[in-house]
Amino acid sequence: MKRNLQPKHLFGASILALCSVLTSFTVTAAQTITDLRGRTVEVPDEINTIAIDDSRFLLALSLLDKDPIHHLSAWPKDINRLGDAYYQGLAEAFPTLDDLPLVSSSAESFDMESMLAAEPDVAVVSLSRGPTDAQVALLEASGIAVVFIDFFIDPFKHQAPSLELLAKLTGNEQQAADYLALREQHLAEIAKRLAEHQAETKPTVFMEAHAGISQDCCFSPGTGGVGDYIEFVGGHNIGADVLSKASGKLNLEYIIASDPDLYIATGGPALEKNGGLVLGAGYSEAVAQAALTKVASRHGIADLSAVSKGCVHGLAHQLLNSPLDIVAVEVLAKWVHPQWFTDLDPAQTLQTINDDFLAVPYLGTNWIDLP
Repeated sequence: MKRNLQPKHLFGASILALCSVLTSFTVTAAQTITDLRGRTVEVPDEINTIAIDDSRFLLALSLLDKDPIHHLSAWPKDINRLGDAYYQGLAEAFPTLDDLPLVSSSAESFDMESMLAAEPDVAVVSLSRGPTDAQVALLEASGIAVVFIDFFIDPFKHQAPSLELLAKLTGNEQQAADYLALREQHLAEIAKRLAEHQAETKPTVFMEAHAGISQDCCFSPGTGGVGDYIEFVGGHNIGADVLSKASGKLNLEYIIASDPDLYIATGGPALEKNGGLVLGAGYSEAVAQAALTKVASRHGIADLSAVSKGCVHGLAHQLLNSPLDIVAVEVLAKWVHPQWFTDLDPAQTLQTINDDFLAVPYLGTNWIDLP
């Protein structure tokens, strides 16, 4: 009986063709990115939905896309991190926000069940907390890619790459490139001006993070992290002299003995219940100034020469933990070296960002001076 056999070269050609098809499918079906933990992550080439573990990531998404909510499959609804006023603005502009499923916040233990139920293509999680390695493995085995970003542990260095990752995941690379070009231009101008005066003495700065959040004194940036902003604008962060980590507590005796040239308090909506410094959307200048007066009048702080000289300032902490940090940099530069930056206008910079980028404008009293 005669069998119908294919010539070997035709059989080999068929296999090569099949391999070519499979290879082509693999390339178009997925892409590889590197997240802020240095992990190589394979994500779908076409990403329809993401889940986030921090409501402040919504601000970044709002910066990248005029409809930031359509990317989301779930969020933690930790409104205290956004501030109620900014949340209300988002909810009014995008009513479907409140219909989204909830997942755990990075301030809590990671909830695997809610993330699996949300079924995002990608889970965008915080470098500071987020899922454990075992949980990451389980999510990936379930078809959910996990990408770590960071606006909080090392915000000055990680802001740009984190924004670029979000942009890549949501298809907004050009918007991110345009914004980051603006940020880099402003940073370069500040750096150039500081370089012209590099021989000058650096004013000492005590930044009290989350001022008034508790009776204990005092939370401060340490080495790296938020402290990098102070160093960048030509100041000297007294917290870096004794704190080896990015943040920690300074005792009151040390602060008094250091007698810094400037006292800068940071705060936000979450501190209202504690009687601390409130700033941001929903707060008038009068309310913010009254809150700053209160925190600067506490025992020990009131005795600093910075207070008697009028070198007391308040800054919305979220400006340091978001892609809007260039506004905070400009504010800090004017406080630390007012003689060199008289023409710097952070209010105009924020207005430009509101007009040209943000889907929902960032409003309110975000920085304040105490006469």
